Order: sequence, then C-alpha cells, then structure tokens
Amino acid sequence: MNNSREPLLDLIERYPACAGLQRELETALGLLWQCVQSDGTLWLCGNGGSAADCEHWAGELLKSFSHPRSLAEAEQARLPDPLAKTLQPGMRAIPLTGFTALRSAFANDVDDEYVFAQLVWVLARPGDVLITISTSGNAANVCHAAHAARARGVSVLGLSGRSGGHLKDLCDCCIRVPEDVTYRIQELHLPIYHALSLALEAALEANSKPEAPR
Repeated sequence: MNNSREPLLDLIERYPACAGLQRELETALGLLWQCVQSDGTLWLCGNGGSAADCEHWAGELLKSFSHPRSLAEAEQARLPDPLAKTLQPGMRAIPLTGFTALRSAFANDVDDEYVFAQLVWVLARPGDVLITISTSGNAANVCHAAHAARARGVSVLGLSGRSGGHLKDLCDCCIRVPEDVTYRIQELHLPIYHALSLALEAALEANSKPEAPR
C-alpha cells in the first residue's frame, strides 16, 4: 500500500488546507481497500451537490480512472471479442441516489427521509462500506443511513465540513474538511475523493500483478 499513499501526499501538497487530514485519509483508504479486497460493495449517499459527488465518485471506481485497466488473461479467455479487450476491472460502487421507482414508492407510501436507510438495510452486508457525504453532517436521511449501516455491521466513511455535525459520531472515519460554507466544503471534497480513487487504483494495479518467480 506504500505507493498507493502517494496520491494522498500529493493531495496535501496541492491543497494545504488538507494538511491536518492525513491520518483520516489513510484510515479512509484502509477501510475502502479492505472492502475492495474482500469483494465487498461501496455504497454512497448524499443530497444535492453531494448526490452528484456520489455519482461522480462511483464513476471513477467502476472503470479505469487514471491508468488503463485490462482484464486478466483468464477472464479475457471467457469472453468473445471485442468484450475481452474492452471490459475493465472495477470496484463495486453503487450510489443510493438512483433507484427511482423505490425512492418514489417509499416516499409516497412511507417517508422519503428514510429511503437511504431502507436501501442500506436491504442491500448492504458486513464487509461493505457506506460512504456518506454531507457538508453539514446533519442531513437526516444520510444520518439514518449511517445508523442502518452500523446496525448491519457495515463500516461508515463520512465526508463533511469542519464540525462534522451528527454524522461524525456515526462514522468509523469522518473526513472533516476545514471549511464551513457549503460550496467551499464541496470544493475540497472533490480532490479528496479523487485522491482516494487514485490510491485505490494504484493498490488495485499492484495487487493484480503476478508475484515475481522465486
């Protein structure tokens, strides 16, 4: 994992405001990588701009991000061309911001505030990670999802602002950027999840290389 930490150090160099977050960043990377290694699923939830960040981050994980990714030869052998040369390894990352039919039905029949929690309760399993993004840390639907995740034995990673709100107490790791205004918080969230994506990709690449013969 040593090389995979380089994107985190680069982040701190380019964004000095994140200098005090190194421990949290490394803890977050450990949580995410453990999930990926154990074939778990990363679930993401947030509102508004944070919902867009969930979709954005998932997109970076489900395909190649900074470096090309190719399927292993054994996987390619099971596929016809051009699929074998086109498909890419990815990390299972699912934004809870979709599920349009479920969201509208649950909002109409029950309560929209608990949609994320309902999805976590039904879909998430121990070994997974719930990524919660809330600039205030007080988004009720996001906090409900974190409660459901904890009850399910699912780890919770939070991205928030300076105070962390209620969310910080529900997370195994909460990255609280040193800003208080929503758009400024969001401006730091993006390079953070980009750095974590780069670090995960580096770890994935290193892990996929065959061991040197002894």
